[in-house]
Amino acid sequence: MSERIRLSRREVVAEDTMAFYFDRPAGFEFRAGQAIDVALIDPPETDAEGDVRTFTIASAPFEDHLMIATRMRDSAFKRVLRHAHGGLELRMDGPSGSFNLHRNGAKPAVFLAGGIGITPFLSIVRQTAKDGQRRSLYLFYSNRRPEDTAFLGMLRDASTDSGLHVIPTMTGMKESGRGWAGETGRIDRRMLLQHVPELQGPIYYLAGPPSMVTAMRRMLTSATVDEDDIRTEEFSGY
Repeated sequence: MSERIRLSRREVVAEDTMAFYFDRPAGFEFRAGQAIDVALIDPPETDAEGDVRTFTIASAPFEDHLMIATRMRDSAFKRVLRHAHGGLELRMDGPSGSFNLHRNGAKPAVFLAGGIGITPFLSIVRQTAKDGQRRSLYLFYSNRRPEDTAFLGMLRDASTDSGLHVIPTMTGMKESGRGWAGETGRIDRRMLLQHVPELQGPIYYLAGPPSMVTAMRRMLTSATVDEDDIRTEEFSGY
């Protein structure tokens, strides 16, 4: 399904990270966790990386807009987005992907997110909260510093009166100018065991840079988590 979408606003949501909001086309439906392809139309500049990118839809299906978020690398595509004004039209194809929450509400879910890999989980947990579902959901969210951490307030809001447990952790607090009273260090087996009652049983969802996803999969399999209970989404080149 291909159609045009119109940019309504943009905002900085963390250091070097921006969110872009688009008017949602009439009749466009998607499941939380799915992605779209976004293409620039006659951009003022381009480069070898091209004019199309794939983004997870970070907004939830119940909302009347579409939102994507990305780290702002110095590419032609990102420069055009960074300086875009409201009203800019882009081409959208999708939705696509199956990185969606399993339907069996009795089976817990453990989300392991690194950096901008938080976007599918933002959509999933906000939709789950909106639907009034009480499920055992554990979200581990790793960033270097609080300055780099997008959407933490929205995630904590989604945990109110729901079964969501949000566990953010920082791996580079020596580089931060802010205070932090939460977890520090990389997500590992010790950290999981402090918050998740049983490591065998939940469905695990991993999203983030390829190196992080690979390390998390290795850590889980070494903890005897069944490979069939691990689902992944790699965010490369963002």
